[in-house]
Amino acid sequence: MSDDVPTNETPGTPHATQPRENPRTDPRTRLIDVRSPGEFDAAHIPGSHNVPLDLLRERRDELERAHDDPVMLVCASGARAERARTLLESAGVHGCDVLPGGITAWEREGGEVSRGRGVWPMERQVRLVAGSLVLTGVLGSLAYRPLRWLAGFVGAGLTFAAISDTCAMARLLSLLPHNRRSTVDPDAALSALRDAEPVRPNA
Repeated sequence: MSDDVPTNETPGTPHATQPRENPRTDPRTRLIDVRSPGEFDAAHIPGSHNVPLDLLRERRDELERAHDDPVMLVCASGARAERARTLLESAGVHGCDVLPGGITAWEREGGEVSRGRGVWPMERQVRLVAGSLVLTGVLGSLAYRPLRWLAGFVGAGLTFAAISDTCAMARLLSLLPHNRRSTVDPDAALSALRDAEPVRPNA
């Protein structure tokens, strides 16, 4: 649905691996997880580095690649990772792969996942907020009819999100404290992607 909300579609990249295939067959492969810090804390592939998509956007002018190690981009379902790949290519960083189906498919196919005390995946948060707003608008309109437009506004927003492949709601949710509660050192995070000697992987 967007760069921040994974869709049900698996991005079709010409050089992507299959979900059940170990993305670290080559021990040099750097797994770059572009989800929010809160999502990363909840579940991530062992040895992966959290480099949020928003950080890549903010530091786009500093993106480079001083190594020839394979890079695999990971998110919940592959949508945000594909957006990250497009952004990196526009910045001159080529040759990055996307894990098809993201960590969702990886876990479904039996891949190892480290779990912690994080937050819900972004698409689940969006469903909760959108559903709550629609329900509020429908029920509230019984007492105050203009509230019915709230449900219409949310529906229009979701339709636009699908057509444009963007999602303002997800972007806003990603800024909330519970999604950003883990402190990500921008320089250390970017070093995992671009430097010849990467920082130590997250546990």
